[in-house]
Amino acid sequence: MDWFLDLKASQHCPQTEHDFKIWLSRSPVHEQAFERAVKTWGQLGEVSPVHEHLWRPVAAVPILARRSRAKLYAGVALALAACAVALLAGPTLLLRLQADHITRTAESRTLTLEDGSLIEMGGDSAIATEISPAIRRVTLLSGEAFFDVAHDASRPFTVDAGGVSVAVLGTAFDVQLADGETTVELARGTVAISYVGSDHRQNFELSPGEMAAVDHYTGAVIRSTIAPDDIAAWRTGKMFVNDVTLASAAERLQRYHPAWISVPDLTLASRRITGLYDLKNPDAALEAMVKPFGGKVHDVTSYGRVLTRF
Repeated sequence: MDWFLDLKASQHCPQTEHDFKIWLSRSPVHEQAFERAVKTWGQLGEVSPVHEHLWRPVAAVPILARRSRAKLYAGVALALAACAVALLAGPTLLLRLQADHITRTAESRTLTLEDGSLIEMGGDSAIATEISPAIRRVTLLSGEAFFDVAHDASRPFTVDAGGVSVAVLGTAFDVQLADGETTVELARGTVAISYVGSDHRQNFELSPGEMAAVDHYTGAVIRSTIAPDDIAAWRTGKMFVNDVTLASAAERLQRYHPAWISVPDLTLASRRITGLYDLKNPDAALEAMVKPFGGKVHDVTSYGRVLTRF
């Protein structure tokens, strides 16, 4: 699977292609492992690869034929990567071009900016920063980050996440960017939040212990209180969600789970949940999320999880 993702993310990279061919030719076990990765890709809803028969077991194939097939195998794998990049790698590559800092799945990172502000990035997150004598601006491109902002009355600190702008002078808060929604949790100080959509506008402030979720499509704002320990709970290996859809919660959990997570059942996906889940055991978290609705978590090999009502 690592090779599959590397090939998607490194199109037309001679070194990656060369290294992959060497790895693939070393053992039929490598071919079989790559076959499972490709099949998992198909089981998660993607189009089955052309020439799928090339990925079938090769136990009875002579060594020379196996080596020849390995070369063809690599070529087909690269063709698959080229097609897949339009689906998933495209956005990933775009993020890499835009971002100054990126974390991988389940990885966290702490940054110190030039002005002394601290940023803690959650798993699978990306940010772009712009710090100058006149401006302090961070764009959350994906994922989640906790900000502990150094006070500077002459330079307000602004975080943009999905079009939602959070402006502060000096404070501590968490920002989460999910599909169609931005959530802000305030630990200290005051933040001013604004959002301008095609036909709606929002401007409001939060006080410590408050959180707000802004819907990008409707402009609707859901405000509530939050316990201090639950703010940016991911920093202690937990995930706190408050009245969100199960699909949205699964999307957040995806940043800490090595397998793809799919919720094809729209009824289950739309169920709303509130809870505190263990990021150190993401499979147990998935089970806890679907259990109140009688749902099941199906393992699609080690690379995929499908959530259903049955």
